Amino acid sequence: MKNRIIEITSDGRYLRAHRGFLVIQHGDVEQARVPIDDIAAVIGNAHGLVWSNELLVRLAERGAPLVLVNKKHQPVAMLLALEGHHRQGARMVQQAALSTATRKRLWKHLVQAKLRAQARTLAAFGHAAMPLRRLADGVRANDPDNREAQGARIYWPLLMGADFRRDPDLEGANALLNFGYTIFRTAVMRAIVCAGLHPTLGLKHCSEFNAAALADDLIEPFRPLVDACVVSLMAAGICEVNPDSKKRLALCLYLDIPTQAGFSPINTAIERLAFSLAQVCEGKARQLELPGELSPAALRALGAPPEARHTNASEGDA
Repeated sequence: MKNRIIEITSDGRYLRAHRGFLVIQHGDVEQARVPIDDIAAVIGNAHGLVWSNELLVRLAERGAPLVLVNKKHQPVAMLLALEGHHRQGARMVQQAALSTATRKRLWKHLVQAKLRAQARTLAAFGHAAMPLRRLADGVRANDPDNREAQGARIYWPLLMGADFRRDPDLEGANALLNFGYTIFRTAVMRAIVCAGLHPTLGLKHCSEFNAAALADDLIEPFRPLVDACVVSLMAAGICEVNPDSKKRLALCLYLDIPTQAGFSPINTAIERLAFSLAQVCEGKARQLELPGELSPAALRALGAPPEARHTNASEGDA
């Protein structure tokens, strides 16, 4: 099962493929090896990394993206497979032909899901949630009133404090949010490719410079999960991106969440959302399969230390 996120944070490492394994070396000394078939993604977050071409090919063949991040823990490049699904060609044509009305309707549902998830996160930490719920109920197709932005102006001061400003260039909570969103965005990108869709063809996000517009659409209902984890980390005195906080943020992907098929890891819920979009593109469904609601206790537990969770999903520094 592909469930391991490998992040390389130590400088000067050489990564290669050998007999079905990702091998990590420092000089002539082998540091670690991981079955390539178990890898969901590899994140390069260090200086002086060297990759073998064979490893890149093996990762691409298995649909595991390689993500490069900058010093602010934001993704700047990603290697994705050219082929992710046996019906990829047909689905991409149908995705490009999706009607404007359908795109607007789907974006409405994504914004509503995000606002409601933000409301649940606020409630879990003892803040007023009703303003966000009211905003969610009034979202119209394509969100012409920009209720998503209205929600953000209410949400961040309540969740993080009146002085907080969401700025990806800042340290502390902002850096933690950057890293958590990178983890989730990587999972969304992989799910999009595996569903036979193209990540550049967004529903709402569109820019000639954004190769991951669709990922930026589909990640929205999941962002409040990262936010909840960061709040818990900050409350525990973990205020910077370090091996411990990275591991806890990565573990968020593997907490069970309600889906139409019962409880599944959040990573699986992301895959189901991408597949449901493919079904909409093919005319086999009208609605997206959005993630279910986590309990307040589950939201507060998102930042729990690894030893408090029963999962083998996170690897941390190699």
